[in-house]
Amino acid sequence: MKRTSFAQWPCSIARTMDLLGDWWTPLVLRDAFYGVRRFDEFQQALGIARNTLADRLKRLVDEGLLEKVPYQTEPVRYDYVLTEKGRDFYPVLLAMTRWGDKWLASDEAGPPITVHHLACGHDTHAEIVCAECAGPMTPDDTRMRRGPGFPARLARRPDVEERFARQE
Repeated sequence: MKRTSFAQWPCSIARTMDLLGDWWTPLVLRDAFYGVRRFDEFQQALGIARNTLADRLKRLVDEGLLEKVPYQTEPVRYDYVLTEKGRDFYPVLLAMTRWGDKWLASDEAGPPITVHHLACGHDTHAEIVCAECAGPMTPDDTRMRRGPGFPARLARRPDVEERFARQE
């Protein structure tokens, strides 16, 4: 059964899920942030089938989140290195970690992984704050509005108008 593509939807969440919407892809990226670079290291760390890993790495390279950098010529072997686009995914992983630590904790021992901020020397967690005023962003004090890239043909649909009117 072919899955529905969200790549052209006028929604950044849908487009992101189209790219990263299986359970292996975010874990491959997580391990790249841990410093894993080689195919066999990813495979061993994740216990993922080789063909599945090859598919995920290819997709991440094709989409520009990882770059293949040769480290051996006979035979050719590659490191998979995070690009700027890939590194920009880090806050998403931190937000997922924070949510999981709060709502999916397996026991009272605390989070399985902590994030240590080198600049201040503290263990910490992700916070979503406004890029303009640095105030916290919550569902109660934010609204989703159509942006300049929202397709005009969809903006006139009654269901779309209603969805955004609820946000006013």
